Amino acid sequence: MSPHAGTAGLTPHTLAFVESPVQLLNVLEWAHLRAPRAEAAAGGGLTLVVLSPTDPMTRGQLRRMADLARDEGHTVRWEEARGGPAAPFQTIGGLTRLLRKADRIVMGDPFSRYVQLLLTITKARELVVVDDGTATMEFVAQLASGERLVRWHRKGGRPGPRDLIFAPVSSAARRRLTPSARRTVEIFSSMPIETTPEGVTITANAFAWTRATFGPPRITKGADMVGTSLVETGVVDNDRYLEAVSALAKTHGATRYFAHRRESTEKLHRLAVETGLEIVRPDLPLELIARRGPIGRTILSFPSTVVHTLPLALVGTEVRVAVCDIDPAWLTENASPRAQGFLSGVTGTARDVHRLSAVTAA
Repeated sequence: MSPHAGTAGLTPHTLAFVESPVQLLNVLEWAHLRAPRAEAAAGGGLTLVVLSPTDPMTRGQLRRMADLARDEGHTVRWEEARGGPAAPFQTIGGLTRLLRKADRIVMGDPFSRYVQLLLTITKARELVVVDDGTATMEFVAQLASGERLVRWHRKGGRPGPRDLIFAPVSSAARRRLTPSARRTVEIFSSMPIETTPEGVTITANAFAWTRATFGPPRITKGADMVGTSLVETGVVDNDRYLEAVSALAKTHGATRYFAHRRESTEKLHRLAVETGLEIVRPDLPLELIARRGPIGRTILSFPSTVVHTLPLALVGTEVRVAVCDIDPAWLTENASPRAQGFLSGVTGTARDVHRLSAVTAA
């Protein structure tokens, strides 16, 4: 894939920035609803900029998603944004002209320092935030309350030196993400949003593109499990997590474990040995994997984005999504003071799911 394939001479009407496969999927969902391809005929269109991370699993899924975006007629620009000390300067320098000419900016992660830095350059009059999973719920709450933008699993901790250095950029980005007479802000989300920030437009993501493009899936009789990166983010203890997965799989007869792209190889190997589950490394976001099938009649998950998105992607099928609460005893001593409340909120606000009590470790 050439770094800037398909971008020569293009003056985009809409410029989208993504750093994860789920963000890219939700840009495609937004584009399906707004049909920017119609704008392309008038000289605009959608240019999708991938600010590529370094881990192989995420890069692989992003490349697959980028192919799907091209199939939809969108332009994809792949940036090795983390390819060395000089990469950020080269990336930002190469994007400055496009940022200044874009009429609309779509972003998947307003907490990203990269995105916040890019927001200080653009003069776009329309800003759109698409889902980056459950983090969207926290972003909306912070925007409504006027708080500084901090990821939920880091909230409560003391700011580090890099946080302090970057604070002026973060504050400037937050002001840009506040609607004004010169700028509109839209949030495109499948997450439950209880408090709408003043002046912000909320648009529901019903996963119409996913359902129109894939499936319906073949449904098997068994159960599948969905992995989480709560161990990797320092929220949940590794041993407690493995014990809970083992107990949950045994209780519900699960045979497959769909790994989160951030889960470590060591943890997954241990999980396979101790539970006997087949570890599946998806090459696309789980919403597309489930929609393509085959998929279990029951999908077991801990609190995560998929308890909100899978029921939408699988509407009209017989698949049941069941979510298991996180026992407070599983949390690490370094977990944010807000962790338990936030995770309970993720579960409690999920629609069309079956709620399971926290399992007792074997």
